[in-house]
Amino acid sequence: MITVTEATAPAGALKRLSDEGVSIWLDDLSRKRIRSGNLAELVATKHVVGVTTNPSIFQAAIGSGEGYEDQLADLAVRGVTVDEAVRMMTTADVRAAADILDSVYTTSGGRDGRVSIEVDPRLAHDTAATIAEAKQLAWLVDRPNVMIKIPATKAGLPAITEVIGLGISVNVTLIFSLERYREVMDAYLAGLEKALSNGLDLSAIHSVASFFVSRVDSEIDKRLTVLGTDEALALKGKAALANARLAYEAYEEVFAGDRWTAPAGAGANKQRPLWASTGVKDPAYKDTLYVDDLVAPGTVNTMPEATLNATADHGVITGDTVTGGYAQARADLAAVAALGISYDEVVTRLEDEGVAKFEAAWEDLLNTVTKSLQSKGADAE
Repeated sequence: MITVTEATAPAGALKRLSDEGVSIWLDDLSRKRIRSGNLAELVATKHVVGVTTNPSIFQAAIGSGEGYEDQLADLAVRGVTVDEAVRMMTTADVRAAADILDSVYTTSGGRDGRVSIEVDPRLAHDTAATIAEAKQLAWLVDRPNVMIKIPATKAGLPAITEVIGLGISVNVTLIFSLERYREVMDAYLAGLEKALSNGLDLSAIHSVASFFVSRVDSEIDKRLTVLGTDEALALKGKAALANARLAYEAYEEVFAGDRWTAPAGAGANKQRPLWASTGVKDPAYKDTLYVDDLVAPGTVNTMPEATLNATADHGVITGDTVTGGYAQARADLAAVAALGISYDEVVTRLEDEGVAKFEAAWEDLLNTVTKSLQSKGADAE
């Protein structure tokens, strides 16, 4: 058991972040991280209370081969398909991480201690297949603290409702626009209503809505740079924070509205906003920008390890940096729009690119595992 006092832990800013009501989740997972004790150490010393994964993370982990050799050999001997092999490996990692975080899950009453696994990204535009995949993943992982990630595409919205209605906790991913975020919250509420009509215990259902941050700045900053005026350049690095802050305003409105009354009375949990894509892409910006400036109660910030370490080292947590900034956030987005940069075009492009990137990472992972299975199979002959 690792025990570190606050005096010796390099995590003062992380503790302050947690004390402000922000749950810190790690945006990474690998078998090496699990087996080495690193994940348990981050939970013990750096206030990590959850884990998120995505196709790119698994592509990097399994693509390295480290820790997967024996399982790959066994799968090759069994002659499983590449899709089955990938699911066996990824669900095994998520199950192991869920076990490490089980005590957090218990002490937080199910709020944290969560590990997310994403449906096959190739199903992002297929509602029925997404529902079936979500059910299968929940069954395969077989842990109460798993969250199934479903993309916030148009086809994903009814899948979210159906899966929540079955009592499965969901992490909605790839949210970029305020309009889509409101649709996601509507889908969650519809799912709770369905679960309630099915006689399920709403208190056991949890959800987060992953609102992507840094990619918004990357796309809008690129366009501001092309314009090149002083007015345009002065707006760089402002759009993503503005977008996220207005998302939190929408969250406050929806979960204080009339539709929330009945689920809340039945013990339902709010669908918390989760700040995703919090690694800073532009080296000109402070590397803790999307942590320090997005502090609000009842949120989750999922960080790559570099961002987690940077926050522990020199993060500046000064309290709530979201709820007082709605007017300025609207002004910043309006100023961007006034320069001819279309918000709708940007967020649509980002959603399309987000799905495409995860599909490409998944295909790379399938190709890597195919080669490994063929090699292991040849060795076994």
